[in-house]
Amino acid sequence: MTTMTDRRAIIEAATAARDFAQARYSGFRVGAALEAEDGAVFTGCNIESATYGLTVCAERVAIWKALSAGALNFRRIAVVADTEQLTPPCGACRQIIWEFCGDVPVVLANLRGDAETLLMSALLPRPFDNRFLNETEAQKG
Repeated sequence: MTTMTDRRAIIEAATAARDFAQARYSGFRVGAALEAEDGAVFTGCNIESATYGLTVCAERVAIWKALSAGALNFRRIAVVADTEQLTPPCGACRQIIWEFCGDVPVVLANLRGDAETLLMSALLPRPFDNRFLNETEAQKG
């Protein structure tokens, strides 16, 4: 766990995490770095399984590590892949990022030095979250 404040540093942390990716089937290696409110950074890489449904994305690995270490509030997340077009989180990761990180900035970067920052709400407009579950419970009561 390290601390950092600038965009370049969080991209570097995600790029370093990408080196540990276990992508023996797809060859598509991704790294992520999640910055907590206190400046702590939690990294993750994608880990593939022969039964593809058990594969876990880099973003979720970083979030699970942060949550399991007690971090609850986050500033931003970075995602790095070796692609020409910047690679956004998949649908499952967008849902998890929204639920556990909220409308945080998402830094997308590649190994060529390209980067872009978007708010999570731009990547997941009209998200499903606990507001709908609470509404359902209120209707029962």
